[in-house]
Amino acid sequence: MSDQTESPAEVVRALYAALSEGDVKGVLARLAPNVIIDEPNRLPYGGVHRGRAAFAEAVLGGMTAHADLTITGTDVFEGPAGIVGRLTGTLKARSSGEEYLLTLVEIHRVEDGLVQEIDVYTKNPEGVAEFFAHAESHHSG
Repeated sequence: MSDQTESPAEVVRALYAALSEGDVKGVLARLAPNVIIDEPNRLPYGGVHRGRAAFAEAVLGGMTAHADLTITGTDVFEGPAGIVGRLTGTLKARSSGEEYLLTLVEIHRVEDGLVQEIDVYTKNPEGVAEFFAHAESHHSG
């Protein structure tokens, strides 16, 4: 059960805190059961994902299959279009130790104390995709 006194911005801050701590249950608890996450198509886990399980498997699973993610900063802004969040972090390939500095900007729609929709943007989706292709090829080869 979510806390009805939390503002939408507080819901997103709690989501980011759980993500930063690697608390998958905490992340999923902040998402609506039918959440929609729209990732850039160029990413290996890109596309539109519907539901908590799809998010956990496709997005979190895709990001962490061959790399460790460390969140280094979060910012949350509330505006008329919804909640805008900025995540910064580092992806580190387990196979090679290669690191990639990641910045994501996300637009969240929050209703009834849960994130209903996340529209995700990254400045360089091609660079992220290349990092994952490289990390995966080192892992399998």
